[in-house]
Amino acid sequence: MRSRYSLLLLFVLSVCYSNAQRTAIADTGFVPGKLIEVIRADRENIQKKDSTTFFSLAGKAAVKQESTLFYADSIVLNQKENFLEAFGNVHINDADTIHTYAQYLKYLGRERRAYLKKSVKLTDGKGVLTTEELEYDTQLRIGTYLKGAKLVNGKTTLVSREGYYYGDTKDVYFKQQVVLTDPEFKMYTDTLLYNTNTEIATFVSPSRIVNGKRTIKTREGFYNLRTKKAEFGRRPFVDDSTYTFTADQMAFDDSTGLGHFKGNAVYRGKDSAQGFDIIANDIKTNNKKNSFLATQKPLLLVKQERDSIWIKADTLYSARLSELITSRNVPSIRDSSSPFIKLPPPATNKKAPEDSTDKFFEAYYNVKIFSDLLQASCDSLFYSLKDSIFRLYKSPITWAQDNQITGDTMLLFTKNKKPERLYVYENALAISKAGGDFYNQLKGNTINGMFKDGRMDFLRSKGNSESIYYGTDDRNAFIGVNRATADIIDVFFNPEKESSKPQRVVFRSNLQGTTFPMGQVNHNEMRLRGFQWLDSKRPKSKLEILAD
Repeated sequence: MRSRYSLLLLFVLSVCYSNAQRTAIADTGFVPGKLIEVIRADRENIQKKDSTTFFSLAGKAAVKQESTLFYADSIVLNQKENFLEAFGNVHINDADTIHTYAQYLKYLGRERRAYLKKSVKLTDGKGVLTTEELEYDTQLRIGTYLKGAKLVNGKTTLVSREGYYYGDTKDVYFKQQVVLTDPEFKMYTDTLLYNTNTEIATFVSPSRIVNGKRTIKTREGFYNLRTKKAEFGRRPFVDDSTYTFTADQMAFDDSTGLGHFKGNAVYRGKDSAQGFDIIANDIKTNNKKNSFLATQKPLLLVKQERDSIWIKADTLYSARLSELITSRNVPSIRDSSSPFIKLPPPATNKKAPEDSTDKFFEAYYNVKIFSDLLQASCDSLFYSLKDSIFRLYKSPITWAQDNQITGDTMLLFTKNKKPERLYVYENALAISKAGGDFYNQLKGNTINGMFKDGRMDFLRSKGNSESIYYGTDDRNAFIGVNRATADIIDVFFNPEKESSKPQRVVFRSNLQGTTFPMGQVNHNEMRLRGFQWLDSKRPKSKLEILAD
């Protein structure tokens, strides 16, 4: 009986509502599909005043306009003006795609515009937007707030002073005091576009992204919070605990640790003891391997207090030395007790701290090196921060003050970033200009050179050693030229002098030689095998390195 009575009551109410609506439609001339229609209510009161019919609905009240449904504890409906006010537990169901909740609603049916207040919540099934006041257009599906709101989408939270929600595209346009909070970073900006479906944040104004010790400043770009991929433009800037990075364009993949920097990219290390800078038009990085690959006119600056070492090549590569020695042997040159470089094993109970010396650099093709004390060129180069030794391969040339040294392979030892020792393997030849077209020369299977305060101090040639030396008197006038061979030839310099020309030559074991008066010899023939004066290849300045 109770169920039958309920069905009968609903039928009577529906007939009453239907008759009243027909009367209102006839009075106003509205098209039925555009009119707000009553669906149900526990209690209803219909009043007609000055040709206007008012519906007062209470208790699970529900009305609709086309595909948009309105629910509330109570609703007052003016069908002539197509206007309603709703109070308590308001719910707007917009075509089952967007749901909006509030405690108060004013809805203009002609404009299809809703004004919601108090504990407003809008959700599209992905993100949840909460605010105290919201204007929502049910036809265009656009929501607007001007007094602050918060959007929560999964683990991501966004807040701003103003914003616009676009239901068809799932975009939210945040403005003024925008803060995006993710478990891995925070973003601060003034304008941000965020899509609740794709989880892509797009920024078009100056923005700051803070991720632990890393801060990124950019003026445009996007970040995909789902894939952890990002792209930044208009010369973004990265400030990390150990470096800074800037470029015309940047791309990151935080899931893999990969980065790509294009256009006038500049990396600056903050470690003054083992610091280095990189300049290139294209740099690819791998944070997990602490590696980089620089191409398109790359330049490496190994920093020191007064005289940084500038290295230019077609390609520069760097990574952890500890990972390199697991795949190939790197000869240990300083430590005679071990043939290959070995690093101490990390602690077993905890993660070992990052070692600033656990790094190597490789340079390929057309390598040039410049510092105030020494310059060099070669085809390829290897440098380890662990032993501070430059390994120069394939036609290497080194210039130290007035001395040019060539050979098949060179090892340049540095200490405190200054030249300490130079060792040349096979076909070693040292040349210095004595004056005019006269050249002092020293040749051997190997040449071992020592430096004092970064200046040439001593050269020793071993194995089939030969020399040509022009002697001078106290007034630096030439007195003759000596051509000799010996097992070992030592050449001594005065590093206190700026020119650092040879001061003394000592022959050790099996000396054979002749001294010729200056006028009794063809000086063009006073050349050792392999002689080439290659001053045209010598880097003359830092600007020349940059302009190359």
